[in-house]
Amino acid sequence: MNQLPLSFSPAERFIRKIAANSLGACPPTAEVHAVDDHTVRYTIAFSLSEEVRQDDWQLRIEPSFEPSFHWAPHLTPTDRHVIDQHVFRSPALIVHDGRRMLALVPDLDLLTAGSPVRWYLDLDAERNRLTLGMSRSEVTEHVLFERAPGAVYPAGTVRIGFYLMAFEDERALRDPWRPVLAFLWSSWGTKRFRQGAPEIGPMSRYVRHTYDWAFKHWEDIVWQEFELNGRKVGAPAFIVDVSQSPNYPGIASERESRSIWNQAWFSSLRSAIGLYRFGRSTGDEDLVRRALLTKELALAAPMDGGFFPTVIATEMEEATVDGQSINRSKGWKTAFWGNSNRNPVLPWGSIGQAPYHVLDMSWTCLLMLRWYEELEPDPRLLAYAEHYAEALMSLQDEDGFFPAWLEREGMQPIEVLAQSPETSLSVTFLLKLHELHPDGDYLTPALKAMDAVLEHIVPVGRWEDFETYWSCCGYGRPDLVGRKVARNDMFKQCNFSTFWTAEALLGCYKATGEERYLAAGRTCLDEMLMTQASWQPPYIPIEALGGFGVMNADGEWNDARQSLFAELILEYGMELDQPEYIERGIAALRASFVMMYCPENVKTREQWEKAYPFFNEKDYGFMMENYGHGGEVNAEGLGMGTFTIYDWGNGATAEAYLRILEHHGEILRERYGWEI
Repeated sequence: MNQLPLSFSPAERFIRKIAANSLGACPPTAEVHAVDDHTVRYTIAFSLSEEVRQDDWQLRIEPSFEPSFHWAPHLTPTDRHVIDQHVFRSPALIVHDGRRMLALVPDLDLLTAGSPVRWYLDLDAERNRLTLGMSRSEVTEHVLFERAPGAVYPAGTVRIGFYLMAFEDERALRDPWRPVLAFLWSSWGTKRFRQGAPEIGPMSRYVRHTYDWAFKHWEDIVWQEFELNGRKVGAPAFIVDVSQSPNYPGIASERESRSIWNQAWFSSLRSAIGLYRFGRSTGDEDLVRRALLTKELALAAPMDGGFFPTVIATEMEEATVDGQSINRSKGWKTAFWGNSNRNPVLPWGSIGQAPYHVLDMSWTCLLMLRWYEELEPDPRLLAYAEHYAEALMSLQDEDGFFPAWLEREGMQPIEVLAQSPETSLSVTFLLKLHELHPDGDYLTPALKAMDAVLEHIVPVGRWEDFETYWSCCGYGRPDLVGRKVARNDMFKQCNFSTFWTAEALLGCYKATGEERYLAAGRTCLDEMLMTQASWQPPYIPIEALGGFGVMNADGEWNDARQSLFAELILEYGMELDQPEYIERGIAALRASFVMMYCPENVKTREQWEKAYPFFNEKDYGFMMENYGHGGEVNAEGLGMGTFTIYDWGNGATAEAYLRILEHHGEILRERYGWEI
């Protein structure tokens, strides 16, 4: 390899060596420019006189210290693996040893200008090596990337570049993501954001599209209304897919069990809060009626010692119609209660046999308290939540954690993730109950649980929750649970955990006034924001700025969680008076509507119609939960999904917009000048 110059001030304290391969027979030339006291820009160029075929090109940086902290946006568990540019949302490699911090950020201007071969990153903690490279890649497992042969460079000039950031101050070491995020946003995010990115129409139109889709055009498929033990209840179906469109030319088949969920992702009660707000503000009594039926369904979940199931489903059957095998429901007369089948006991198995999930129960009861406080003081909501709280507090272990799952029979805690950041959501629930009833004994267990997460989870980045292993991404299940990927010195991580923890820490700060909670919460928020798109990649054919990924082993852009995250980002921005957070929060809210099929989303609509040419105005409002989930996209519709989850898509996003508008619309307009 060719050694490159160390042309910045404290280089010898941070870097042992920077070296780069030749491209064919052509050695690299390097230009180095100081950006500021902490940052330098390297531009590497090759002047090729003829086409070069070379499977892999690498630039390697070896720190001059032995890092105790490593961070990368994606896992690379073997030398074959790479962090493909597909997951360059806020791309960086970050290391430090408690005294010196070094970060590598790809030059996104050069990547935007175009490259004949895909870029990648790699972090090899065992060899103390940071790598920027070029290679073709392929998706393996769900979703990791491995190098693939066949890279071709045409004659001419090939450029690749990066920024190096070096810090020794305590603040950067305490929150190593903050300077990187600030650099990414100031360099690429804020300008596009202030020009209107992500480009969408007025958000109120998307709310109307959502409710017209769910309760008019697709009503027969989406809306479920039935009697349960003599009580009328209702809610949108958990999931519907393109085969159920009124325009679909074939035979409809249900993707999963017809069901209604009150789970951490798919929360019918959360969506109903938005529907109630909208119906109340527009005088639409039918929408209010539907929201109230969803509340009734949540209250109908039968309690057992304070615990309750969070999913209701129907029996299903396979049938043959015109020679085609389809999946269909037997109807709500066969209804039964159960829990999320995304769990370690019966992954993707029976809803009826699934264990109780503490996280889902805490989230549902937190929403009951929010409904009680903000919409209507129905005493049944408060009583239900209080009953659950007593049961929850009985589960707290000596360290302060609440378990993740309880056995279906006997309600005993299950060992898997018995001490995890899922605890943080129960903290937020108990804090809200304390806020409503300060005379109750809810604050002490909440703070004990928060301190447990701060001591055991936050310092090592153990962001493991139900989604990390028991969703669609099965890498590491079950042998990696609780263990780091040695080559990266990182856990498999999910940003849902960082969200719950940042939210709980802000709540603890507001309840106690202790600055340590606010400082720790901001650090968790920044770690979460490293999964947010800080730029618009040219190879992502839809609007992407502000949207979120999910974890360091998956491929999503614009995931539905951004509608849940947006308000928290804004709240930190207002608490800390940080314009960057305000912009990021609004960008996340805008991005929440990008995946909707409707005339306002020109780029997205084009992709939908390439994937499903039968879509028309009756499908306006259809909205996939994310984009590029499988790690591959193109301009011909690859990356578009097949289904809509109302409670983790359009219905949830409508709720987020209406909530933020009511909670913060005035202050965003008057203090920060942003109209939502």
